[in-house]
Amino acid sequence: MMVLGFWEEKLCRKLVHISDGQVYFLMWPLFRTMRASQRSTVLRRALDFAAVIFWRTSPVSIAVICNLCAGDGVADIAGRRFGCAKLPYNTDKSYTGTTAMFFAGFVSSVLFMCYFDLFGFVEQSWTMAVGFGITSLAAATVESLPVSTRLDDNLTVPLASTLVGGLVFYYVCGGGGAGSDDWSTISASAAVAFAGSI
Repeated sequence: MMVLGFWEEKLCRKLVHISDGQVYFLMWPLFRTMRASQRSTVLRRALDFAAVIFWRTSPVSIAVICNLCAGDGVADIAGRRFGCAKLPYNTDKSYTGTTAMFFAGFVSSVLFMCYFDLFGFVEQSWTMAVGFGITSLAAATVESLPVSTRLDDNLTVPLASTLVGGLVFYYVCGGGGAGSDDWSTISASAAVAFAGSI
């Protein structure tokens, strides 16, 4: 099916996937805090998982949203258009798509780091940029695995970004914005998420 004469429906859907999260993310500086009443509805979307736990002062939230929206969206487009060489352990994925996911997630994360630095939410640094590289590499690797084909990569990519990003930014980068307030809300937010899904 063709849309607008030359845009395929799947391509249009992926472009919305990419821009939806990125535009939403651009609006974060307009909000002071996230109210507790918003948490139960926000958790219905994997995209907003980072907002609930880490909000805008943590590089983990940047990594989660950029890897999910920019990384995963660009991976699908590049993989379908140019991905002739398939991965040996998952023939549904290609080298091109996996590489595109890494670069799109990484570049998007660095750009949002610079953007959030303008508002004082994070402090840009080379260390943080390296942390984004490690997190984007982990997200792209997990997305390329067969488990992400069987499950939903909208679940596996944010989960991998959260776990690896949390470790990288908190332990390796010396906190890097993932402070005690962020970590204290994880169990409460997880309880709300799992309670809402039952």
